Amino acid sequence: MTPLRRAWYAFWQQVARVLFIVVFGIRVYHRERLPRAGGVLVIANHQSYLDPILAAVGMTRPFHPMARESLFRFKPFAWVIRSLNAFPVRRGSADLGAIREAMRRLKGGAVVLMFPEGTRTPDGSIGTLHGGPATIAVRAGVPLVPMVIDGAFEAWPRTLPVPLPHRIRVACGRPVSPEEAGAGEAEVVMASLRAQMLGLREELRRRRRADERVV
Repeated sequence: MTPLRRAWYAFWQQVARVLFIVVFGIRVYHRERLPRAGGVLVIANHQSYLDPILAAVGMTRPFHPMARESLFRFKPFAWVIRSLNAFPVRRGSADLGAIREAMRRLKGGAVVLMFPEGTRTPDGSIGTLHGGPATIAVRAGVPLVPMVIDGAFEAWPRTLPVPLPHRIRVACGRPVSPEEAGAGEAEVVMASLRAQMLGLREELRRRRRADERVV
């Protein structure tokens, strides 16, 4: 990233951070688990349209989210999200162009964000994770870091046109090296990451209940 683009990203990250603290009381845990340098593939559960911002707002490194292609059809909005490192992917297909772009960015040392459930959750649960990210991480030679977002489904479920205030928590899980990911079938690796994510979600809910008792 150029210095100007990094400053642009940092400005909007700070704006989002302040807004999300005020509206959603966001807290981020275990951010130190995100490697400080080199390519990283972050996989997160998908609860709402807010998720790409929620995933990145508490992190010290810029994120490069893979976003559904339809978001890029309105040119002014496409310009904004591209300026904040997003790149498109066609859902429901093996989008080789998006995969190549993800690998290019990973090999260049970027943090790429993917939502391996494929779409927003209909009920707040963490669904099955497709095996693509494990394959990409192995081929790019980068670690996988699971991330859990909790509370965004309640803040902005599919049935609401706009979000409502609700406490949101985010946490990073233990990184999985490309060697670990390459030692098993992609689907098995992703199932193991999902199990780690379910444990993280329970941790976040315990923390949120403890916060509520203090208040």
